[in-house]
Amino acid sequence: MPDPYWNHNVHYHPVVLAAVPDGCGDGLLARKLAAGTGSVTGMDRSPEMIRLARESAEGLGNVTFLEGDYLDAPRLPDETYGFVSAVAVVHHSEFEHAVGRLVRLLAPGGRLVIVGLARDRAPLDWVIGALGVPANLFHRSRRNEGGPAGMPIEDSTMSWSEVRQAAHRLLPGCRFRRRLLWRYTLVWDKPQEGGP
Repeated sequence: MPDPYWNHNVHYHPVVLAAVPDGCGDGLLARKLAAGTGSVTGMDRSPEMIRLARESAEGLGNVTFLEGDYLDAPRLPDETYGFVSAVAVVHHSEFEHAVGRLVRLLAPGGRLVIVGLARDRAPLDWVIGALGVPANLFHRSRRNEGGPAGMPIEDSTMSWSEVRQAAHRLLPGCRFRRRLLWRYTLVWDKPQEGGP
């Protein structure tokens, strides 16, 4: 299905698809995931985003959208999901707490994929960030940029280095990759037995 719009988060959907969207927004990623899996549960704190997600997924029997916060959602049982994703949502909360909750949702052997953002602090951060400007202009010129009105936007408080260090401490063996367009991807496979 062609995307109805483009933005920095939509650009990295293929990374997630190659691997339970949280912060599901208008449900675009959840609908993509539903095309290739048994069932998808999307969750968002915004009532307006959940309304849009439900409208856009009407007729899809394998997608459920829940209004609420994954950090304290009793409707999301621990160690249940084979795949959990969070796109541009972890930085809205304290990193360690957010990642810990996402890990608890994963069944043993499950995969966690986070697409996140961080703050430029070091000179190299600014240089790498500047390299994203031409790519951003290219993609914006070829696609309908945007997303639904009312989608919550918040800047990260953690630097790239802080996120990388915390990720490796909390998720031993994770794959952290800084990307163009001011995002990183973090992929971690929960051990079959035990683990964080």
